[in-house]
Amino acid sequence: MRLQCEVEVVSRLLPTCGLRGRGRGTRALLSLGRPPGRAQGGGVYLMVCTARDRVGARYKVQENIERFFTRFVEEGKATVRLREPAVDVCLSKANASNLKNFLSAVRLAHQGTDTGALPLSTLVPAKNSEVEKPKTKMIITSRRDYPLTKNFPYSLEHLQASYCKLAQIDMRVLCLKKLRKLDLSHNHIKQLPATIGDLTCLQELILHDNHLEAFSGALCDSTLQKSLQFLDLSQNKIKALPIQFCQLRELVNLKLDDNELIRLPFKIGQLDHLRFLSAARNKLPFLPSDFRKLCLESLDLFGNPFEQPNPLVPNIQLQIPLTLLECAARATLNYRIPYGCHLLPSHLCEDLEVAKTCQCGSACLSSFIQITVTMNLHHVAHTVVLVDNMGGTEAPIICYFCSLNCYSQFLDRYLQSNG
Repeated sequence: MRLQCEVEVVSRLLPTCGLRGRGRGTRALLSLGRPPGRAQGGGVYLMVCTARDRVGARYKVQENIERFFTRFVEEGKATVRLREPAVDVCLSKANASNLKNFLSAVRLAHQGTDTGALPLSTLVPAKNSEVEKPKTKMIITSRRDYPLTKNFPYSLEHLQASYCKLAQIDMRVLCLKKLRKLDLSHNHIKQLPATIGDLTCLQELILHDNHLEAFSGALCDSTLQKSLQFLDLSQNKIKALPIQFCQLRELVNLKLDDNELIRLPFKIGQLDHLRFLSAARNKLPFLPSDFRKLCLESLDLFGNPFEQPNPLVPNIQLQIPLTLLECAARATLNYRIPYGCHLLPSHLCEDLEVAKTCQCGSACLSSFIQITVTMNLHHVAHTVVLVDNMGGTEAPIICYFCSLNCYSQFLDRYLQSNG
């Protein structure tokens, strides 16, 4: 019987020292059995093999165990105290179920149970793969080094595969359920599979310098909503991000530089954890109204063809009288009436999700007045990269008005302040 875990073998004569080669945090393979070639009635031993000592140290089991410490067995921890030599075999990071079964077999062997009834192994040296610490990081920086026939270690938490000329994401990568950081920069990837959203631990996704033309809405609806904190989509060919993008509310750092973006996400203000945003060298004519809700540490919008705002030339989409749909939509949002796809058609729910907000705080759906005004970017960010070569830190932002009255009040204030 065998058990993989981490082991510390501590001498009770020298309690501050672990035995050489078996210090704290050492990955080990424990075996319960008889040495090869021993007679059927030979003694049963506990063998501890580590990467430094694959041959292993053997400890007699029968009538040689002073005590079992199993208070934390459900956490994969236990200690076996031996009489001779006077050592404690401290086990940790074991599978709880496997640990219970192993300790039960050790207890029976200690009590002298018939060896024929015990799940014993032949005590042979451990293989390297059985005692090496699980690999958590792999960096590949050339096509030549990319594994074509061998699987990635399932223990990986950080995988970088750059400059590998990948045209799509390897399906083997999507099986790495412990992955926290995935760097696929400098490849030729054109599309992202929705199954990336199954990587429930993924915190950092780096796709810099690929051929992406879109970011799937399905990814925004996935478990990435709860885990993704860093997203680098810079140097691709993305023209717009989906409406659902702002469901990635754990995002702290977002890089969108050197794309073909003609607009930022409409509800970008919902990204209340976002602290670092860069969208330099895109095709942004203005910023969405929700942009003013952000609270950033750093912002870079350099090199965008921002339009010159002119509040005196409004884009009037106002319908008078308001349609029944517009009145119902405004009432639903203004009075915070619950809604969902179980109550309304999905297209109406989508329309409500992208409703505009007037300067007075009221909602409007498709009947509104739209203008652009100048906003100093320091209002939303502590550090601002200049937006142009003239040293400017201002950019145009959209404003909406739900009625002529709201627009008139704004216009009065604007003319007075610029009078």
